Amino acid sequence: MPTSSSNSKTDRALRHPRAWPSWFGVWLILALGRLPFPLLWVLGSVFGRLAYLMAGSRRLVARRNLEICFPESTPAERERLLRAHFGRLGVAAFCQGVAWSAPRARLARLVRLRHRERVDACLAEGRPVIILLPHFVGLELGAQAFSALVHSGSCMYQKIRNPVFEQHVKRTRGRFGGLSVERQDDLRGLVREIKRGTPFLYLPDQDGGRRGIFVPFCGIPASTVPMLGRFAAMTGAVVIPTIPRFLPWGQGMELIFDPPLDDFPSGDPEHDTARMNRIIEACVRDTPDQYFWVHRRFKTRPPGEAPIYPPKRKKRKHG
Repeated sequence: MPTSSSNSKTDRALRHPRAWPSWFGVWLILALGRLPFPLLWVLGSVFGRLAYLMAGSRRLVARRNLEICFPESTPAERERLLRAHFGRLGVAAFCQGVAWSAPRARLARLVRLRHRERVDACLAEGRPVIILLPHFVGLELGAQAFSALVHSGSCMYQKIRNPVFEQHVKRTRGRFGGLSVERQDDLRGLVREIKRGTPFLYLPDQDGGRRGIFVPFCGIPASTVPMLGRFAAMTGAVVIPTIPRFLPWGQGMELIFDPPLDDFPSGDPEHDTARMNRIIEACVRDTPDQYFWVHRRFKTRPPGEAPIYPPKRKKRKHG
């Protein structure tokens, strides 16, 4: 539990003049969220294409990821996919205010739930549910729509350093009863919540660092945290892969629920984690422009293997 001194320190940080640009950013995002969705699509697509020209390091990371994951494609095909991906990133950025502030009725108009009956059947039977939600660009809006339209859910998150955005994001994610648990917190409460019937939205596919095990993703050993099988074993939950996908030209979004996984978990963490990566890979190949390619997914390498990405440039110190 946070102490009164830590709360006081946070309050001072939120009121400090240094926080004013962050507050402006929050208000701007909320204002954009009130615009018609087709307009957000156009503005976001233009912004994303401009970001492609300016975001040099992230562009290089995404291009390298595409080289690794789509070696059968030509350089020209991968470059077209890269540009389309930055356009979708821009759409996601401009739609952030929709995820933060749209009422339930607007989310119901914008987000189509495909095969919702797969989730509803499990909940009706009283079975705990884990929603396997990979890092597609529509993740934030899709997760909010799930809590608003299907069932309030729980998720783990990485604390944001900026106190203004940390406070606002945590509050908005709980608008429809959602529960956010920081990765460093005691997870026993989260396990109890899953067992009680609160669906758990599990975001699996960031670089696992030292906590991960190396299993293939697009044919490349990728450090992956082997927690999906453990959560399923601890809670008796059924796992339902789910993909948030923006529809073209601002028509809204689809939240696609795939069939629940059979014979999962197997009891073998490596087998279960490799299976999870194969499922995500299949989703990526179905909608390649909307996967989060700018993330350094292959940052951690097995012992003795060379780095996949060029080293980050160090900022020069003046004076």
